[in-house]
Amino acid sequence: MTKHSATRKRQRIPKRHLGMLVAATFIGAATLFTTGSVSAADGPLTLSPLLAEAEQDRIEAIERAMPSTVCVFVPGGGGGGSGVLISPDGYALTNFHVSSPAGNYMRCGLSDGNIYDAVIVGIDPVGDLALIRLLGRDDFPYATLADSQKANAGDWCMVIGNPFLLASNLQPTVTWGILSGVNRYQYPSGTLLEYADCLQTDASINPGNSGGPLYDAEGRLLGIVGRASFEKRGRVNVGVGYAISINQAKNFLGYLHSGRIVDHATLGATVATDEDGGVRVSNILESSDAYRRGLRYSAEIIEIDGRVVHTANDVQNVIATLPSGWRVKLVYRYEGDTVETLVRLMSVHGQDELLEKMAGAMPPPPPREAPKKDKDEEKQEEDDGDDAGPETAEGDVPAAVLAVYEERRGFANYFANQQQQNEFIESLRKQFPNGDAGHTVTWSIQGKTSKDEKVFIYVSDDRLSMVVGDTPIEPVTKSDLYESVEARSFAGAIPALDAWRRMLDKGPKKFGETIYWGTMPLAGERPLRDCVVGSDGEFEIRWLSHPENKQVECIEVFADRDEDPAELWIHRDSDDADAAPTRLEIRYGVDSIFEMTIDSWDVLENESSDDDDDNAKDAGKPAQQGQAEKQG
Repeated sequence: MTKHSATRKRQRIPKRHLGMLVAATFIGAATLFTTGSVSAADGPLTLSPLLAEAEQDRIEAIERAMPSTVCVFVPGGGGGGSGVLISPDGYALTNFHVSSPAGNYMRCGLSDGNIYDAVIVGIDPVGDLALIRLLGRDDFPYATLADSQKANAGDWCMVIGNPFLLASNLQPTVTWGILSGVNRYQYPSGTLLEYADCLQTDASINPGNSGGPLYDAEGRLLGIVGRASFEKRGRVNVGVGYAISINQAKNFLGYLHSGRIVDHATLGATVATDEDGGVRVSNILESSDAYRRGLRYSAEIIEIDGRVVHTANDVQNVIATLPSGWRVKLVYRYEGDTVETLVRLMSVHGQDELLEKMAGAMPPPPPREAPKKDKDEEKQEEDDGDDAGPETAEGDVPAAVLAVYEERRGFANYFANQQQQNEFIESLRKQFPNGDAGHTVTWSIQGKTSKDEKVFIYVSDDRLSMVVGDTPIEPVTKSDLYESVEARSFAGAIPALDAWRRMLDKGPKKFGETIYWGTMPLAGERPLRDCVVGSDGEFEIRWLSHPENKQVECIEVFADRDEDPAELWIHRDSDDADAAPTRLEIRYGVDSIFEMTIDSWDVLENESSDDDDDNAKDAGKPAQQGQAEKQG
């Protein structure tokens, strides 16, 4: 090796440049052979160390990526496709159009030669994503997720999957190529599916690759293969394939783990690219949160969710990768002023509309017949009686799958949602203020505002009250609470605190209609928070919790979907899960209207008799509060 080449090796040429060098080396070698410049007398052809290094890197990347690739088969011969494992407990991503023919159950093979039963978890029919779970292990190999926003046209990539269902031996097919383009938008074209901000590649993609992984040159997951352009007659790839970006999948993972059938977002406005550059609002719904935040016709949109937009296509690329209900940052310019605000995104479809369109896009699952049993098996079941649990039920669906599946309208798998609800209430009861199931308590909270006004809050089953300075508020009916939120009053803290206290006591099943919604930003900020939604009469309550310590950071109380909710922000000085709140804040929209420092938060156990309840209330209510109420 020359001194010059040794220096280049130590500098570690970037992968994308190294790939160009490899290609050039192959071309040069081919030229030598075709021109006859190399003869046997010249001795054996030596391989460049750089070329050998690149080849070894590629082999190692494929070896890292291969174990996480999933070959999906629809039982009953209904087709199949590909997928990719993303966690050790068996969660895997695939396409909606791959999972839909299978219904709730499929068979999945890995390159280690093993086949596993898998159950559907969540569905995104608009973005063509589905979350499934392979059963039987908690130590599955899984892919490392890349940042697809950092991908560039010309980067090397590879596709691993099950084209034409060739992987009957469970050894998936590997194809290699480059990213031909990024941030591509594919219109629905009369279908439900919408591919936004997707990655384009010339790596060979064919029927059966759908749902499988697109990896970068390091073996990290860049996207989920979905569409490809084919020669019309032969269904043969013509070198233009598309993958859903892994960043879009990350946005929807929390929603998919909820077990729901989820929808995508809309700004509630249409836009057009301006002739002089930039993108302007061409129409806007007055019922949208964007309108409440001041967005108007002809306003120029500059950024959405931290991404700069220059054209209408850019706007659609960003919005279409976001789930409905998210609250994201928006920067726009209107009448000479630049406005930075937060916007709650609307749903593209109503729930009934989404379910109807999805049903129209789903082929019927293949017929499944119960396996035939011989006489010995039938005799054994008769001898075992009712105590013997069947290994299969509902046709040939394994009992292990049915044990983790529950059908419910609006859900791909309601069982998954129940698991998330259980985790929510378990973590909630470990936090301050402590609460146990069936253990009714009263809260007595004291503190002061930034203006040094004393604050007293009393929350129990029989009485709700709040005193700030000389202003007492004691709602008696639900209507009173509703009006406090509609009036954007600091008393919006009362229904939020009461819902929190009753959720601790009753749990999700008894609180009201409660579901785990998924994950979303808190005031436009990451990391994504877990969100649980509960119906409480005319109120919709949302609990947003940090994904790591599970602390409830904000409780939103919606009185009207077309108005800003009351947001109770719970501030703490520590990240410990059981850290006590130190400050409470009330916000509406982007406005903070009230904040208090907490001096004490007493948790008083309610007694069983009415007299004892009154005594507990009196004991928990400070004397100053009683005096202020009398003056009021």
